Amino acid sequence: MVSNKSYTLPFSHRCNINRVALSPLGKILISIDEDGRAILTNFPRRITLHHFSFGGPTSALAFSPTGQYIAVSIGRLVEVWHTPKSPESATDKGLEFAPFVRHRTYAGHHGEISHITWSSDSRFFLTAGKDQIVRIWSLVPERDFIPTTLTGHRDSVLGAWFSDDQEKIFTISQDGALFEWSFMSNAVDNSDPEHDLVDREQLQWRIGQRHFFMQNNARTTSATFHSGSRLLVVGFSNGLFRLYELPDFNLIHELSVSQNAIDSITINSSVEWLALGASKLGQVLVWEWQSESYILKQQGHFDNVTDVVYSPDGTRLVTTADDGKVKVWDSQSGFCIMTFTEHSSCVTACQFAKRGQVLFTSSLDGSVRAWDLVRYRNFRTFSSTTRLSFSCLAVDPSGEVVCAGSEDSFDIQIWSVQTGQLLDQLSGHEGPISSLAFAPSGDTIASGSWDHTVRLWSIFGRSQTSEPLQLQADVLHVSFRADSRQVAVSTLDGQLTFWAVSEGTQIASLDGRHDVSGGRKISDRRIAANVAGTKSFTCLAYSPDGSCVIAGGNSKYICLYDVRSGVLLKNFVVSVNLSLDGTQEFLNSRNLTEAGPRGLLDNEGGASDLEERIDRTLPGASRGDASRRRTRPEVRVQALCFSPIGGAFCAASTEGLLVFALDSALQFDPFDLDLDVTPAAVNGAIARGDCLRAMILAFRLNERSLMRRVYVATPLTDVALVVSSLPTVYLSALMGLIIHMINDSANLELNLRWVETVLRLHGPYLKESSQDYSSELRSLQQLLDRIQKHLTWVAEENSHVLEYLSSRTGSAGKPWSDRRNMMEQHLPSSTVM
Repeated sequence: MVSNKSYTLPFSHRCNINRVALSPLGKILISIDEDGRAILTNFPRRITLHHFSFGGPTSALAFSPTGQYIAVSIGRLVEVWHTPKSPESATDKGLEFAPFVRHRTYAGHHGEISHITWSSDSRFFLTAGKDQIVRIWSLVPERDFIPTTLTGHRDSVLGAWFSDDQEKIFTISQDGALFEWSFMSNAVDNSDPEHDLVDREQLQWRIGQRHFFMQNNARTTSATFHSGSRLLVVGFSNGLFRLYELPDFNLIHELSVSQNAIDSITINSSVEWLALGASKLGQVLVWEWQSESYILKQQGHFDNVTDVVYSPDGTRLVTTADDGKVKVWDSQSGFCIMTFTEHSSCVTACQFAKRGQVLFTSSLDGSVRAWDLVRYRNFRTFSSTTRLSFSCLAVDPSGEVVCAGSEDSFDIQIWSVQTGQLLDQLSGHEGPISSLAFAPSGDTIASGSWDHTVRLWSIFGRSQTSEPLQLQADVLHVSFRADSRQVAVSTLDGQLTFWAVSEGTQIASLDGRHDVSGGRKISDRRIAANVAGTKSFTCLAYSPDGSCVIAGGNSKYICLYDVRSGVLLKNFVVSVNLSLDGTQEFLNSRNLTEAGPRGLLDNEGGASDLEERIDRTLPGASRGDASRRRTRPEVRVQALCFSPIGGAFCAASTEGLLVFALDSALQFDPFDLDLDVTPAAVNGAIARGDCLRAMILAFRLNERSLMRRVYVATPLTDVALVVSSLPTVYLSALMGLIIHMINDSANLELNLRWVETVLRLHGPYLKESSQDYSSELRSLQQLLDRIQKHLTWVAEENSHVLEYLSSRTGSAGKPWSDRRNMMEQHLPSSTVM
């Protein structure tokens, strides 16, 4: 939140994640999926420590304030477990071999437990359930303590919390009732001065005050309480949340943040930010209640992602989806920058112009829109003379012409971007248009159709005739290589064919049916190898250097091929989530019942809320609310795109937007280490002025902080000596360090001096080994272009300011330059700005 970055943990569950909890010190993270399988993680280092199964679905999870215990609810039972001992939470310095040791099991509820909270001293904890009761438990047997049951609510209890002094308990239910419980006597009034002398056996928990949230027909869906500040945050089913101060029940703040129910609320430790989550549309909101301002507001696509594209500089990602939204993402931080909602139907394709300032999208609503990514607005809308639903899109690299194809028509529509007028309709195909691609050179467009042909059009020539390339099956996708000399075609029979554009001849062919097939749906009666629907690639993309091609389809695999040899280099697994169809190779016959597969049976009959029991999906519809998982989505890859830098590619899949990147960091090599390679040796070499030895030692240790220290400490006069004497084995690490310093450092002269020296001294070697250093060179080029644009803007701004100041005259009628000369004569040189 502070650095505005996000990252994904390097592990995954086999089912949808159900509960997540972080220890009070932020060292240990525990996550539990729908089947009750847990993963224990070292959160700062992002390392998986242990896998464990609780034996069933869990409904509540909470760490004790001391961090020594974990309370987990499994149905109607509560289990308390010891957490792994650590220096922060252990009473001794010993370590336990088994990460999970059960402390005790508690039973007493008659329904599912929905909430667990601990007292501040970790001696007691509260459990609230759907049986409308709250129970008080002690961690260890206490003298004169009897497990207590609090009854009085008329609906499911959402939460229960202790006050800061543990003299009161606050409970809240779904019907909007807030009860304040106090430890008092039945016979003695609290106003009696001798109330404290009453025998403890005559005291019990009683309702002191009752409060109700008046929200018409809205129900309370979530709540949380911070005992230190006495703040209560309540979320409702209409997207409204309220902030109260207890015990006076004073309303502090009220805001509507969503059109759907708020399902989760939490408060940070400093009580400054409120985090709200609405699962219906995948929304998360961080709100600073004191200044009433947004800290973070994010929302993902709530339907299938249909296409994805990188910006030409690689800093942004654009996704389109069936929900009709176009989202712009920051590729570094992972946050959504902008969302466009002008389309009224599914958005099928998106494409950038060459400069990256204009984005084009096509939709099933019959329109193609152009977006200005500088002002973030829709500045042009293109439509056909007849009502068509556009399914594919291609844009001239110069941004002057945009083309679109439809499955309703056999013609290709061409518009002028400047005027918005329909220029021409290319006719020649005898089937629906499935894919379009412009050559990077801008002189040729390739179109694929279900008529088993790919046609190459020269739309800027005098004769708009096409050369058909005949194939054996329906064309699914077409992609150009970066040099515009080769085109790759994917067909329905699982073949990848490569064609020379100038000669119109087939160069090579790959059979990918065996590589892409895999995974069975829950209703399949045949093995994965015999399922015909997964044996083709629906999308493909060339790498920036054209040496590789990546392809994906209606399966869990993404295949990376070498174009020259036709060899499968690697298979990437999209997801191992068993909640999706197509992730399993073999089905369990025990899940097949007389009524059909067990996973397709309706299990919403036990839902307590009427809204949860109502199924609003149309009969026979295969898509539904992704957050509720009423239907089982099929794992598939809708679109692929390589980063222009070449070190990453992204895939639009059922699981969302996946980004795969190369690990360009220096690998740990124990053969380069000895007893003399230590951080102290690096610091000593810097002190002696031996920057070359310090740099080599820092690269061997692979410590970024040490490498930064040597980089900054190297004098400008010694940069050439260090670079020329550095072994070429560390050249990649040096270029990666320079790229990192350009991103994080403001010392422009130092960074440019390092870049200039590396390119001047190692230029011939980098040219010969360009394939090995392609990622670093592209990243360096992008950063230098960005620096040039920024400096150009600064210089232009300064020139305008100086021109304005030189043209102004002072009060004495003298030009500004003369007044400055007079000031310089009377003031010290250090004070003249």
